[in-house]
Amino acid sequence: MPRRFVRHHGPSPSQLLTESIRSLRLLRRRSLLALLGIVVGSASIIALLNIGHNAADESIRAFKDLGADTLIAGFPYSPRQKRPRPSSLDADAVKKAVSAIANVAPVTLHPANVSLNGQVADATLVGTSADLAPALNLKIREGRFLSDFDHRETFAVVGARVARDLGAKGKALRVGDLLQIENYLFQVIGIAESMPASSLTPVIVDESVMLPIGGIRRLRPDMEIASVIGKASATSDLPAAAEALRDYLSGWANGSEVEVHIPQHLLDGLKRQASTFTYLLAGLGGISLLVGGVGVMNVMLMNVSERRREIGVRMALGARPRDIRHLFLLEAAALSIAGAVLGGILGLAAAYVFTRFSGWQFLFTPESLLLGCGSSLLIGLFFGLYPAISAARLQPAQALRNV
Repeated sequence: MPRRFVRHHGPSPSQLLTESIRSLRLLRRRSLLALLGIVVGSASIIALLNIGHNAADESIRAFKDLGADTLIAGFPYSPRQKRPRPSSLDADAVKKAVSAIANVAPVTLHPANVSLNGQVADATLVGTSADLAPALNLKIREGRFLSDFDHRETFAVVGARVARDLGAKGKALRVGDLLQIENYLFQVIGIAESMPASSLTPVIVDESVMLPIGGIRRLRPDMEIASVIGKASATSDLPAAAEALRDYLSGWANGSEVEVHIPQHLLDGLKRQASTFTYLLAGLGGISLLVGGVGVMNVMLMNVSERRREIGVRMALGARPRDIRHLFLLEAAALSIAGAVLGGILGLAAAYVFTRFSGWQFLFTPESLLLGCGSSLLIGLFFGLYPAISAARLQPAQALRNV
């Protein structure tokens, strides 16, 4: 059989790419300005998405330490409330009535001054029970936390900030020291590890001195339970557990209104708000990228206008319209690819510097790199398509007149 020869028409892709890069180099300043627009747009999207993601993660991180399975019951003020709330809570009765609750602790709060060896510190006295530690994931640095047997004892567990202030004269607070709180001495049995403050819980551990409910009655005989903090079991349905706890506390609270908050709901809301904020930032970066795309189109249109004679010569020598179109599309693609790469590097560097300067933990978001670089390439090709089509539609005779 006779051997068939395949006839290739037009320049090869490598030749087109080489000519595209050479043409862009000849444009110099115009190419640099178009490239700068793509770089700024791509970097804006990548930097803003990463900064938004890290900001959202930082805001959520403080709430996660509380635990998604924690329930916080509060008693908002109501003019219909005529009787004071109880001053004690039977935790065993709550667990029996609400089987989904694994730990439950009453909380009463009172500001006070505590002193040790003449050193005075401001603190919040927290009357509570042994279940507060597992309910808040509270950890003890030294000593131990309150136990069920300490109900009437004058024991105290001190928060990290209070312990630091009481040891300011060079002698650190230690387990076994006696704190003076008004006219009573409380023995320190534990020092808590530092915990970030959270608006989801009424207890700021670092600012607190935690006392047994019976012990705080010595200081505040007429005290009332201000809130109840519980922790649901691992397999429980949180909304159902919250509803059951609210029903129980409504009968216990002497007519007070009861609100039970679930941190997981608030965390989900924060994540949705963070996503909205991130999309907003991405939109702002997209506007910058559109401006860069317009710059690419302007450069390519001027390029076509200045190279009309060249286009006519190519067509007269046999170049097809699609060869001319591919040539100018490759020029736009080269600008877009270079801008996307440089913008990705610049955007990640800017996001990293910003998060480190803000004291946050930097977390890389791969989606931002894909979105920033991908959109830069698409924008560049989109705005380069019209100049390429315009060049391909020129007639050889018209192009050779260079008018």
